[in-house]
Amino acid sequence: MPTMITDRTYRIARENTQAMIIDVQERLTPHILDHDKITKKIVTLIKGLQALDIPIMLNEQYKKGLGETLPEITEVLEGSNAKGFEKVTFSACDTDDSWHHLAQQNRSIVILCGVETHVCVLQTALDLLDNGMQPVIIGDAVGSRFPYDKKQAIRRIRRAGGVITTVETILFELCRSSKDPAFKTISNLIK
Repeated sequence: MPTMITDRTYRIARENTQAMIIDVQERLTPHILDHDKITKKIVTLIKGLQALDIPIMLNEQYKKGLGETLPEITEVLEGSNAKGFEKVTFSACDTDDSWHHLAQQNRSIVILCGVETHVCVLQTALDLLDNGMQPVIIGDAVGSRFPYDKKQAIRRIRRAGGVITTVETILFELCRSSKDPAFKTISNLIK
């Protein structure tokens, strides 16, 4: 059987990956279904991404109305390679400063977590796809107020070409080997 060569790779490589945390804010997150579990997953994801030295971008929707990012998130981001941006557009790609920062990273794979799946996460994922980038939605680290909205958003993103995965899966995929210096940290985070 002949070998097929394509331009597309399916493996998510650390050196080509960055992450975006979307709108995990004080006045919005408490209304999200399973928000405590989702917040814990996002904290685990952040710690793992930091161990892997993946750039992280924090996005906040209209802080005057929705408040600050949850302290659980900002506490683990302090002193990291995270950069924050406020937005009033639903897509994090629709703000010039955040889009410029995202493009400047020169990494085409973008991990997305946060809320709400069917509004800001969905529109960000679609804009990334429209701009030739690969969104990777962390299914257990995104949420909506209603399960049907989340389900339909995940379905639409997948059909459009986005990758859907979990916190544990992405961290071990980025780590690749138990010999990686980040493996022990990631292994302990997942336990």
